[in-house]
Amino acid sequence: MADELTLAIGGRQLTGWSQVRFSRGIERCPSDFEISLTERYPGEAEAFVLQPGDACTVSLGDDLVMTGYVDRVAYGISAGQHTVIVVGRSKCADLVDCSAEWPGGQISGSDALGIAQKLASPYGITVSAPGSTGVRVEQFNLMVGETAFEIIERVCRYGALLAYDQPDGNLVLAQAAQESAASGFTQGVNVQSATMTYSSDQRFAEYRCFMQSMDVLGDIGEGGNLLAVAKDPGVLRHRARYIVSEAPGGGQDFAQKRATWEANRRIGRSAQLILVTDSWRDSAGALWTPNTLVPLVLPILKCGDDQEPLKWLIAQVTYRRDFEGTTAELTIMRPEAFLPIPIIQLPAFADIPANPGLGWGNEVRR
Repeated sequence: MADELTLAIGGRQLTGWSQVRFSRGIERCPSDFEISLTERYPGEAEAFVLQPGDACTVSLGDDLVMTGYVDRVAYGISAGQHTVIVVGRSKCADLVDCSAEWPGGQISGSDALGIAQKLASPYGITVSAPGSTGVRVEQFNLMVGETAFEIIERVCRYGALLAYDQPDGNLVLAQAAQESAASGFTQGVNVQSATMTYSSDQRFAEYRCFMQSMDVLGDIGEGGNLLAVAKDPGVLRHRARYIVSEAPGGGQDFAQKRATWEANRRIGRSAQLILVTDSWRDSAGALWTPNTLVPLVLPILKCGDDQEPLKWLIAQVTYRRDFEGTTAELTIMRPEAFLPIPIIQLPAFADIPANPGLGWGNEVRR
């Protein structure tokens, strides 16, 4: 098979898996896999001696898709057969599982890329940002117990970035892409099954953005607390949503961006397409890849037609192979669904005590 999954561990290339599942996405970190082999003859298992914690790479055909570690290995026996199941994740699993580490617990004068690089370095992970590196963060304090990825996700929101892993196991900070795949999905051509879910329960007719959570000087009305209003013309009945601006400043301009973002993001996520196709690759031979736009012609699902195909973004891909064949399951949404929230930072300054000789480890002793 041209698209055989290969698990490489310690110089060994392990293939011939009977069931394969590999998943990756722009809101899914880390990428992960689960593969299994059912052996019918004694002695076959010796070639598949694996240990949890083994460093590994996963390739689909000639394309590297993951660099990481084996998490779990399960061996099973029954009458006449032996089963091996291997589960693993990319290197970025350490960022998701482990606590953030940085001397002093404070990072000053850095942007999202710089903060991510500092938090990823103890785990041997590099971070790149091919476009924007995010806004400058004057001072960032780590919270005890937070994982490195929780912090990275938060600072990425400051700079309107998405954080996800690459095939080499390292982290990338990127915005929703404008690049398109060589082909898309057309009803009756390369779509085995598809489900389009349209929802209205998370959409509202009107979004009102307030400066703070309590009314200011209530005896004179809103007291200037209401800053901006955005409307969704697709919601026909009265449904109001009040939002408290997370930013300490920015005034009406920022509040309007915040209200408009809320409306657009909810509109974007109100339509989700889950599609199954019979190939892992597009017409040019490239793997279906998250953060790539694809044209859609699915008129029965009210999702584009021959005259006006829609162009939506791949959010997640799961590549499968089992006894029923080879498929790729894709989650596809409007690009607006991945607009990160606009945030203005609250300035933070170091707390300098009135008497620096006390409480800083240099007490005067008599």
